[in-house]
Amino acid sequence: MVNPSRRLLAGASTAVRTLSKETAPPSEDRLYRRLSALGNKKGNVASTINAYIRQGRPVGKFELTACIRELRKYKRYNQALEIMEWMELRKFNFSHKEYAVRLDLIAKANGTTAAENYFNALSPSARVHCTYGALLNCYCEEKITDKALDLFSKMHKEKMIALPLPYNNLMSMYMRLGQPDKAVVLGEEMKKNNIQPDTFTYNLLMNCFSSLDDIESVERVFEEMKLENSKMCNWTSYSNLAVLYMKGGYREKAELALKNLEKEMRTHDREAYHFLISLYAGLDDLHNVHRVWKDLKSKMRVMTNKSYLMMFQALRTLNDMSGLKKCYEEWESVCSIYDIRLLNTAIGSFLGNDMIEEAENVLKTALQKSGGPFFKTWEMFMNFYLKNKEINRALEIMNIVTLKVGENEWRPKPETIENFLKSFKEESDVSGVEEFYKYMKRIKCVDSCLYKVLLEIYMGAGKTSFDMRERIEGDGIEISSELENLLESVCTE
Repeated sequence: MVNPSRRLLAGASTAVRTLSKETAPPSEDRLYRRLSALGNKKGNVASTINAYIRQGRPVGKFELTACIRELRKYKRYNQALEIMEWMELRKFNFSHKEYAVRLDLIAKANGTTAAENYFNALSPSARVHCTYGALLNCYCEEKITDKALDLFSKMHKEKMIALPLPYNNLMSMYMRLGQPDKAVVLGEEMKKNNIQPDTFTYNLLMNCFSSLDDIESVERVFEEMKLENSKMCNWTSYSNLAVLYMKGGYREKAELALKNLEKEMRTHDREAYHFLISLYAGLDDLHNVHRVWKDLKSKMRVMTNKSYLMMFQALRTLNDMSGLKKCYEEWESVCSIYDIRLLNTAIGSFLGNDMIEEAENVLKTALQKSGGPFFKTWEMFMNFYLKNKEINRALEIMNIVTLKVGENEWRPKPETIENFLKSFKEESDVSGVEEFYKYMKRIKCVDSCLYKVLLEIYMGAGKTSFDMRERIEGDGIEISSELENLLESVCTE
């Protein structure tokens, strides 16, 4: 038989003005495309915008704001913040809401203290309800209870709270703290202060009561939402209700909520389809998963990688490996961007069901179509072989991967290292652990824990080494009392 791992291996300026439709560049060369291509690296945004302008493509506030919005959506906070810093240097005027956005970006990129410093440096005229609200949200997300409550109290005293958002932030914080009862109290206080709850508030309250095992109150809040404003009761509300029913074990009620979800959703709402597929999978309902998937494909002109990923995950949950294999082959035949998440979901599912040939075929094709480097994918194969006591194959893959690694580019997961060392120890495999040591040294991943097990394996195999102490010292490892005791048994004069 051909060794699978070997077979797989074969395989600037201030010239800024509003961009008119007549001068807009083709969509494939828009500024966001260039910023998106930067990945998550910091410090390249300003030079990218300047280069774009030098090529005769003026950039206006509308386009920059759109880029910030997209980058925030994909959690690229550093780069969104860099755009705002570039705008500030060029004297763009910011609205109060834009100050709030910047504060939020600073918190996510640089921490709460940096956000506080930015807030305190704002002019008094810019410290209004939205900037206060942005700082409150920072405190709530970080669960800094005292500061959150103090700021909320100040906002209340200054009559800055006219909408439900500040209450929602505090209620969400209490839910994350595991204190749903306090969130319920806030919900009641909100109504007493004549602040109308929004959809998010109602969903929060439903989650609170679900956490308190009070399904009757969950249903009461849902009916109240429908009564107060039926427009607030959209497909997301039915989705949330279905989840809560599923958590409580009310299958028939959950199924009814999903039927109502389908009635409320718009025909081309891709996200609603994704939720349906995931929730039907949670109910072990393979028939409806395939029915909704078929309906999604008939309604959408283009099928996205995210849609396929949701379907892969659902089929994995339902252990429908034949369906997953067919769906993966369909995606592979039409995809324009090779998404590593789909690759890993498929391979992880196949390996989890001992379908090694299917997993190998997926990786083999991926290696032919993309440069990878597929580190996480290879690591899944390592752990599969280790689980099946095929240590040599796992080591061959470790060799392949470590030869591909650049500076600080990849390190094996702690559990992968543990699986390797456990296998060597069980077999008293000195040559195996020494080979593993060589690969770990190649990627600068040698530590005292590795040496401890290496020495223990030497002892278990009755082997000795005259230069082990020098090796440890040469690798810059401090010799603890535990290592010293092991060295006395392994080293020879």
